[in-house]
Amino acid sequence: MGKYAVIDPATRTIVTAHTDATAVEVEVALSSAHETYNRWSRRTSIADRAKLVGRAAELLRERADEFAAIINREMGKPVTDGREEVLFSADIMRTFAQRAEEWLSDEDIQAEDGLRTVIRRQGIGVILGIMPWNYPVYQVARFAAPNLIVGNTVIVKHANQCPDSALALETLFRDAGFPDGAYVNVFATHDHISTIIADDRVQGVSLTGSERAGAIVAEQAGRHLKKCVLELGGSDPFIVLDTEDLDAAVRHAVWGRMKNSGQSCTGSKRFIIIDRHYEEFAGKFSQALSTQSRENGDYGPLASDDATSTLVAQVQGAIEQGAELIVGDNAPDGNFYRPGVLVNISPQMDVYSQELFGPVAQLYRVSSDEEAIELANSSPYGLGSVVICDDLDRAERVGEQLEVGMVYVNAAGLDGADVPFGGVKKSGFGRELGRLGIDEFTNKKIYRYGR
Repeated sequence: MGKYAVIDPATRTIVTAHTDATAVEVEVALSSAHETYNRWSRRTSIADRAKLVGRAAELLRERADEFAAIINREMGKPVTDGREEVLFSADIMRTFAQRAEEWLSDEDIQAEDGLRTVIRRQGIGVILGIMPWNYPVYQVARFAAPNLIVGNTVIVKHANQCPDSALALETLFRDAGFPDGAYVNVFATHDHISTIIADDRVQGVSLTGSERAGAIVAEQAGRHLKKCVLELGGSDPFIVLDTEDLDAAVRHAVWGRMKNSGQSCTGSKRFIIIDRHYEEFAGKFSQALSTQSRENGDYGPLASDDATSTLVAQVQGAIEQGAELIVGDNAPDGNFYRPGVLVNISPQMDVYSQELFGPVAQLYRVSSDEEAIELANSSPYGLGSVVICDDLDRAERVGEQLEVGMVYVNAAGLDGADVPFGGVKKSGFGRELGRLGIDEFTNKKIYRYGR
């Protein structure tokens, strides 16, 4: 058996197993994707390719229950949440299909010499996508749909624990009418990834994953002069400054921390609360997290034994270094981890700069906006953030000083199917979704016309 296997995190039983790709299969994937780019992409229009992505969106919506069941057994996401992921993914694909011609339209620029000058966006070739386990369909949709519409072909290396999603997605794009070689799944090993990135037929790589994986891929891509987009970890701040509706702030905070059972890069992880609201927020937030119930479907298991053991070790380390766990017990039942809240965290502790990928919140008290900003920016990550403040001018002033890629004001989870997504610092670089996302792997070709 290869490394690609579905191990149900709720029962810890092997559901399906697949063999790793061979060197021959990797070569077939490369050849197929390259040949299809040369043969198909150059002979079709943006409108033609967008129509196929639109059809894929329709099929994904029709198969939502099937995909939700696959996600549930691969990484433990409750079926209702998995269905929401699938439907949002279908919306993303539909949005790209509907707006691609607008976003990729020729752009006239004013040149000093007066000659007509046009930017035309075209595909560049084969793009490798390295996908994570926490959103098995959503992450692939936002990578594959724009690249296919642009005219690139894609090779997808999904997470080892998501082979059934990988195969179902490959079937989906084929059923939508894409030719063989447009969307190619490959159960690649780490050595295979290096081989694919180095291959001259591949023009770029997009990775969603850990900081460590991103550093490795970026190094390999740089060595071979390949464009890359990296969406890595996050330790997003949730800053409460001043509000007359603290209950709403608490609801957003709970959702921000608990979405995807706490396993989201853009989940709210560090809660930074101004003095005025700290005691009341801490009490209500702690109470709300303590009543989250797996029986009611508020959260599912963590995605794997490794994910659980990592979180347990991080929390235990924080406690040993002097932090206090005021909610939860850091004693999971199998992979079901009861939500927790850590307080009394100092900059000297390991957890201060770590990402906790599970339902554990860090709670901090600050006395000013400046202190909140300094604490928020002390993280090595810079993905998203939430600022709760009734004074929107004040919220924007704080947001302007945050070292992040996204600022959500007065709510968590303001993602949109057409809204660009991405971060700075060790959260990576590049953007996905929307106009900025579809523009990443394009050749901005310049046309100049003489008089």
